[in-house]
Amino acid sequence: MHLITSIEDARELEGKEVGLSDWVVIDQNRIDLFAEATDDFQWIHVDVDRAGREMPDGKTIAHGYLTLALIPALTGRFVDIPNLERGINLGVNKVRFYTPVQVGDRVRARATVLSARRRAGALLLTSETRIEVENQKKPACVAETLGMYFFAEDKAAEGQGGKL
Repeated sequence: MHLITSIEDARELEGKEVGLSDWVVIDQNRIDLFAEATDDFQWIHVDVDRAGREMPDGKTIAHGYLTLALIPALTGRFVDIPNLERGINLGVNKVRFYTPVQVGDRVRARATVLSARRRAGALLLTSETRIEVENQKKPACVAETLGMYFFAEDKAAEGQGGKL
């Protein structure tokens, strides 16, 4: 875990890999819950019987956006900001899906800090996160994410911090 207490600390991480998460299994229940949350019930995701007949390898695949949505959870322990007042997801500059994630696959995240800049009194952190699929050469997803992190010096003194 990398410690960031200032924009200068974050700048020292530019160009560096900041973390590699544990593997997470993508099971059918997770896929089905994502389908419910997003109203995306395309059969390639949720119809196990049809996928068994018609999909390569006979398996359903996770939604691409499910893969993308895992980034905060998978990267949440890469950086510690003890004086974090609040963090805001600013968005993504670029997202690409390269390899489908089949039900039962294990995925993990690998993140690199691309840039750390001061913006609107906060840290604007741009990172590249790759969602890797076990035993696959290409990643499932590569996303350039943007986060805004607001520091609060008084919170650090109180020991109330936050992890990214």
